[in-house]
Amino acid sequence: NLNPDLVILVNENDEVLGEMEKMEAHRKGVLHRAISVLVFNSKGKWLLQQRAAHKYHSSLLWSNTACTHPMSGEDTIIAAHRRLKEEMGMQSPLKKAFSFQYKAELDGDMIEHELDHVFIGNTENVPKVNPEEVESYRYISTTDLESEITTNPNEFTEWFKILFDRVKKELN
Repeated sequence: NLNPDLVILVNENDEVLGEMEKMEAHRKGVLHRAISVLVFNSKGKWLLQQRAAHKYHSSLLWSNTACTHPMSGEDTIIAAHRRLKEEMGMQSPLKKAFSFQYKAELDGDMIEHELDHVFIGNTENVPKVNPEEVESYRYISTTDLESEITTNPNEFTEWFKILFDRVKKELN
């Protein structure tokens, strides 16, 4: 029963409470489970994606390598690998780094309220992006990325700005 239009509702301990249609969950700001994937190359550069122009929120903003909502019954690591392949056309070994909860108001009267499971991978595999999902991609160093986020915060997704600080600490 894998339905990409439903999100898994959870409590703060990531215990499943039920499911809700994705758009409704984002309009109501209900806490749900999410996945963020960050891929680095051997030089330690972050692989960023620019979200496709027609995405229902945060379009054309720069963000982490891939993200998604796991489907009912889908393990978080499986969802992470699935989405990396769907969005970026690539594979990478992934390991769970941490989870965090955040709430952010987005464009289009959407509220992102997620318990986000973060996975990190390292690979030299080159993306073959899915134009339905991804406008563009680039590799960037931690120093340059930090500088860009400080200078032009509106060019990055809300969750990625929160993620960046957490992941930077993990890398040290």
